[in-house]
Amino acid sequence: MDFLKRKNFPVVAGFMIVVLIFSCEQDLTTIGSGVIGGEPFATGKVEYDVFAFNKKIEAVQTNKLPLYQLGTFDDPIYGKTNAIITTQIQLPVGANPSFGAFSQSVEDNSETDDRAATIPENETIIEALLYIPYLTKGDGLTDSDRDGVDDIFDDEPNDPTNDSDGDGLSNNEENSGGTDPLNADTDGDGETDDVDDDTDTSMVVRRIDIDSIYGNRETPFTLKVESSNYFLRDRDPNTDFIEDELYFSNQILTNGPSEVLFEGGVDISDFQILVQGGEDDPDTEVDESEQFEKIAPGIRVPLNSAFFQENILDQEGTSNLLSQANFNEFLRGIHLTIEPNEGDEHYLLLDLRQATILLKYKYDAVDNNGTADDTSDDVIEKRERDFTMNLLRGEQNGSFTGNAVNTFITETLPAEITDAVQDTVNNANRIYLKGGAGTYAEIRLFDNDGDESAEAINQIRTNKWIINEANLVFYVDRDRLDAEGVVVEPPRLYLYNARTNQPLFDANLDRIDNTNSLASYPFYGGILEENNGKGVKYSVRITSHINNMIVRDSANAKLGLTITSDIRSIGSIDTMIGNDELIELPVISTISPLGTVLFGSNVDAANADKKLKLEIFYTEAN
Repeated sequence: MDFLKRKNFPVVAGFMIVVLIFSCEQDLTTIGSGVIGGEPFATGKVEYDVFAFNKKIEAVQTNKLPLYQLGTFDDPIYGKTNAIITTQIQLPVGANPSFGAFSQSVEDNSETDDRAATIPENETIIEALLYIPYLTKGDGLTDSDRDGVDDIFDDEPNDPTNDSDGDGLSNNEENSGGTDPLNADTDGDGETDDVDDDTDTSMVVRRIDIDSIYGNRETPFTLKVESSNYFLRDRDPNTDFIEDELYFSNQILTNGPSEVLFEGGVDISDFQILVQGGEDDPDTEVDESEQFEKIAPGIRVPLNSAFFQENILDQEGTSNLLSQANFNEFLRGIHLTIEPNEGDEHYLLLDLRQATILLKYKYDAVDNNGTADDTSDDVIEKRERDFTMNLLRGEQNGSFTGNAVNTFITETLPAEITDAVQDTVNNANRIYLKGGAGTYAEIRLFDNDGDESAEAINQIRTNKWIINEANLVFYVDRDRLDAEGVVVEPPRLYLYNARTNQPLFDANLDRIDNTNSLASYPFYGGILEENNGKGVKYSVRITSHINNMIVRDSANAKLGLTITSDIRSIGSIDTMIGNDELIELPVISTISPLGTVLFGSNVDAANADKKLKLEIFYTEAN
């Protein structure tokens, strides 16, 4: 299926009033009394068993994704993952491009058309540049006081009047004046910004809080870009080309020799990239060659110019560029890999919809010196133009055009995790969660097979309890993580109905934050709670789910548990598990390399206080 057709971003405008949602931490006995409708009442807390089973993911669908992974991530518990990207290249909308001033057919007839201005243009590549911006956290999260300095670089992130670089000007004053709040001498002329009255602000670049880069940012990574000879089909011929072709993370997409287009080191910088303008246009008063464009931090490397000369510019007017379908068959795309540096791996999450390949080229043109009727003073000059292609092209409706695939090469899981995912009988003592083609968990409430759950639910109905709050609390196995040196933990858990693939949060009683994932659905929770920078537990509120079973007689469905980096994305994709069985899992759990270990229900006495259980807080009329 097409992931984008199933992707859903619910939006709740404003805050909703939440009725009968209370937080209780009292003992299991009655904890209070009062009056409901004139009758005495009591509140209390009960706990029910929860059963957890670990599941292994063999492969996940890795095309039609919102984000793609690149590089090597070394998880000390789950082992290494090496992620490779294979992607198509998208021509501009409409395809069939012309280069220079005239189409190829005009150039071919230039000697016989009696027009002095039409000549063979001899288009020649000057340089080819690949640019893939890094992810950022968004302005609403990175610069709280709006002083032009992202919080991570700001010594006082909530005070716009502070002076980060000590030059006598506040961050806000420098931001308004165009100087650099993090550099006391913006233009490097020896005078600090507070006394320098002729600072050139056109060259100022901003530091940006980049996101989703794992590894040592102080060292470069080795990027390799190769041509691809593997034809990525957009549609599945087995469905009469109606449904999208599915590609999975365990597929190695090679077919014949490839050509290296770039191989070299790339520095990770959180500064904007300063790009010099192109050739000066003599018809304007501005010298365009002296202008600079500021673009977001990202990968920006030169590609093999001869390759794009042969496969793009020299194909002008041929059927290879006539349509995107023809082009996909002719030039099948590129492979992206990061060569691992032992002990210093890098892993990136990238939005390929923002990635471009820019071709700068020159061509011959006739300058008639303003005398169109007199060819005696005509001269042939070199002019320059740009031609931009995309890897994937985002559309206004949120979908995108093109195809790209992630391949994951993973190490064999350790024996303890392998044993855990193969155990389909015993309630787990540890829950193993790993993003990508890793692991997830199946959660069953009240009992293992569903028989006793009816008895428990009927008892709640008989007691006429009003369910104020119901929680699942997942404690982190801190000793296990610390022993392996795990430093990056998943920020949130995602609990969902494994039968319908729908989340357990109630969008009508919760809220969404369009700028901040972790601020979305706060009543539902699931966010990592920390102590001294280390994870302690995740608390997931499932009050609506329990009430649906008690009041609306909903089924006690099996639940799925994964990690998530953005709970606002609740789409699902096809996933292979054991025996080539195909199920659907949340897409957002497959585009993160992170993992963790949680306590299950079947724990030893030493960890009894961290046992996974269902906590229900209720009100009962006497």
